[in-house]
Amino acid sequence: MSDIVKHYSNGAVTVVWKPGLCAHSENCWRGLASVFNPGKKPWIDVTASDTESIIAQVSKCPSGALSIERENKGSQE
Repeated sequence: MSDIVKHYSNGAVTVVWKPGLCAHSENCWRGLASVFNPGKKPWIDVTASDTESIIAQVSKCPSGALSIERENKGSQE
């Protein structure tokens, strides 16, 4: 499972999820449950909030399992 990488894009940014790195801190869904909902499939819905809120919440991921790729710049945060 450590090699799995999932990508979820809203056109402005892509949320990259590496489940093998996830520490299950619950920061993501406790902070932005509209986007990160472990009870749904897929559990990440990047259309459920604005881009800046998604970026801010992903930056709080302590394990690095979640990261951001900006579509227009190609850079990764």
